[in-house]
Amino acid sequence: MKVAFIGLGVMGYPMAGHLANAGHEVTVYNRTASKAAQWCQQYKGSSAVTPAEAARDAAIVFTCVGNDDDLRQVVCGSQGVFSRMAQGAILVDHTTASAEIARELAMTAAEQGLAFLDAPVSGGQAGAENGVLSIMIGGEPAIVDTVMPVIDCYAKSAKLLGPAGSGQLAKMVNQICIAGLVQGLAEGVHFAKQAGLDAAAVFEVIQHGAAGSWQMSNRHQTMIDNEFDFGFAVDWMRKDLNITLDEARRNGAQLPVTALVDQFYAEVQKLGGHRWDTSSLVKRLEE
Repeated sequence: MKVAFIGLGVMGYPMAGHLANAGHEVTVYNRTASKAAQWCQQYKGSSAVTPAEAARDAAIVFTCVGNDDDLRQVVCGSQGVFSRMAQGAILVDHTTASAEIARELAMTAAEQGLAFLDAPVSGGQAGAENGVLSIMIGGEPAIVDTVMPVIDCYAKSAKLLGPAGSGQLAKMVNQICIAGLVQGLAEGVHFAKQAGLDAAAVFEVIQHGAAGSWQMSNRHQTMIDNEFDFGFAVDWMRKDLNITLDEARRNGAQLPVTALVDQFYAEVQKLGGHRWDTSSLVKRLEE
């Protein structure tokens, strides 16, 4: 299938690579052209100088960019993908963005004879590189049936959760849960150290019990070792949590822990941890 992929960040780069490795005809676009050139050297595919050019004749266009404004520009701008997508083509957005823009793009797509799915992902850089992402989808069932064999190239699980915007709302649930888990893990690591325990030994045992989680299995040792130069950046987590808290103000949900952890991440930023992994919450407890 002829597809386009817009946005070659730490997630989009390997996701587009999985599509190419599966035999799809992939055209990529990235704001920094050298990143697109690098991708083309590593994978079989081509690059375009604008999102619109990348989207020309593509049956499916994938986007994975930074935020609502970035997404609106690469989709609806003068050189955006909507200006060149063929009738009946599908836009699949993997950006973590607001539910509001997902509904906006779905409406615009329908007016232009196009289809749209919001499909944010979870699993981090490692999940993208290993092709085992979890994908939360909002949109129409018939469109999901069309794209599912393609996104299976980099997904471990993918599920339709409702109409446009539902994928983004589900991703907010994901980030709410992660925020609380990481803070709890940070406090556990800190407490173990203060108590004079062998923290690594403690977590080797308890990760297999009721307290176990992906975060515990994959982040307890790096937290103990004060290693944060990898993974999902604090700046991006705060972006996601701000979207979530804005949505909560609209729908009336009470998120006291999420709001508190967001402020803890603000403290990590003040420590210089803008690009540290989200597990750096433990750092503020040890300063």
